[in-house]
Amino acid sequence: MSGMRIGMDMSARMDQKLILAPRMIQSMEILQLPIVDLQAKIEEELQKNPFLEQKEHLGEQDETAEREFNPDAPLKHDETGDLEFSRLEALNRDWDDHFNEEHRVSRAALEEEGDRKLDAMANMPDRPQSLQDHLAEQLGEMELEEDQLRLARHICTYIDRTGYLGTRVKVKKEKARKDEDENEDAEVFRPVSLVEIAQTFDEPVAPEDVEDTLVHVVQKLDPPGVGARTMAECLLLQIAPDTPYRDALRILVRDHLDDIANNRIPVIQKATKFDIPTIQEAIEVLRHHLDPKPGLKFAETGTQYVVPDIVVDRTDDGDYEARLIDDWVPPIRISKRYLELYKSKGLDDAARDRLRKSLQSAQWLVSAVEQRRNTLLKVTRAIINHQRAFLDSGPEHIHPLKMQQIADQVKVHVTTVSRAVDDKWVQTPRGVFPLKRFFGGGKENKQTHEEVAYEVMKQKLMALISDEDKASPLSDEELVTKLNEAGYPVARRTVTKYRKMLKIPSSRQRKDWSRV
Repeated sequence: MSGMRIGMDMSARMDQKLILAPRMIQSMEILQLPIVDLQAKIEEELQKNPFLEQKEHLGEQDETAEREFNPDAPLKHDETGDLEFSRLEALNRDWDDHFNEEHRVSRAALEEEGDRKLDAMANMPDRPQSLQDHLAEQLGEMELEEDQLRLARHICTYIDRTGYLGTRVKVKKEKARKDEDENEDAEVFRPVSLVEIAQTFDEPVAPEDVEDTLVHVVQKLDPPGVGARTMAECLLLQIAPDTPYRDALRILVRDHLDDIANNRIPVIQKATKFDIPTIQEAIEVLRHHLDPKPGLKFAETGTQYVVPDIVVDRTDDGDYEARLIDDWVPPIRISKRYLELYKSKGLDDAARDRLRKSLQSAQWLVSAVEQRRNTLLKVTRAIINHQRAFLDSGPEHIHPLKMQQIADQVKVHVTTVSRAVDDKWVQTPRGVFPLKRFFGGGKENKQTHEEVAYEVMKQKLMALISDEDKASPLSDEELVTKLNEAGYPVARRTVTKYRKMLKIPSSRQRKDWSRV
């Protein structure tokens, strides 16, 4: 048996590692923030850091401030802090008149700012009424026995945000092929049984009693369709005596929802004996007057507003210029009062160390905000140069563009470009778009030998479907043939993928049977 030697050896090895300084990490975090989040971040830091204060006028610039906090000139520190003190002396000397002038009006300005914020808070809209609030309010107005009222309220706790009796859960949806997008969450509805509702009530109750209260109380509430257990039940609850095509509609909802979803009009005609115009009119009533998810109108999502970070304007000579929207971002600077406190000789070492950290944090934030401005402008201007055709003629003229191309032009790492465009919006003469909208790959056009953006292929696909014969819509195979004939090299699975992304139904679902 051979022996085993256990020992310790010393060896030298060279590894290449990327070590990010705290200042660089903060700069990247600030760069990635959209403008509304940046505003919140700055306001939070203004409350926390005594060395930060807000300028009185938006857009106000200081040549000294720009020189001191030039993002291309990193802040350096030596062991004794002498370099930092020399920079503080420069701040004190160059900003002296400016500080003194603004401190005389700071109290009045702060009071005015406080009044504006209070007015804004007073004018904020109230929280919209939720579906549960709406149901509870109606139950409170009904003349019910106490035990039935309590049971009805208990049943309502099982109604989900869409209005159905059950819950919706997120499940991971697996992609079928390697070329599909990353896995994404899918929402699955899980109904709740009458037995479960009965068992969770705080006193004995039979499932039959639960159903009786559900049908005669809960399902009579507004919005119509609430408390349904299936889509068919939900839609049937919404069909009123005066609903157009009421009898035909009830039969279609009860027996043929799947046929309607797949546009199997001949199957419905054969089973119901209705003529095709009657079937199509009833389906139109279903689509435009009945709501498959009646509870969503009470969802507490609110209206989402897009706040552009950048505006691109067309100049008189036909060129384009980009400018940042700074109105939302509080302009910040270093507080002179705390600079003087930091330099005072009466501070002990512990207090000075705490102030040093706050000062350093304030300097980094001012620098990071300015760095964000510069980077965002440089990246946007580079994008404009590449996508002039998009701005001149519309989205169908977009060119393929990779983030690496912009990174090479701006002379930054590609991850910096990615962070700069992430969740940022730009207002252009063509509309408001996410900055990421201007990036995308492409393929070579076989006829012109030019690279064509995938976005252009999608536009061509939409045009082909828009112009097709609705009595005989183009199949995905036929769309592939026409796209290839036009010089766009696409596979069938790509066409299917684009069609689904654009929410365009299949050829069977697009067929207009009234024209057959």
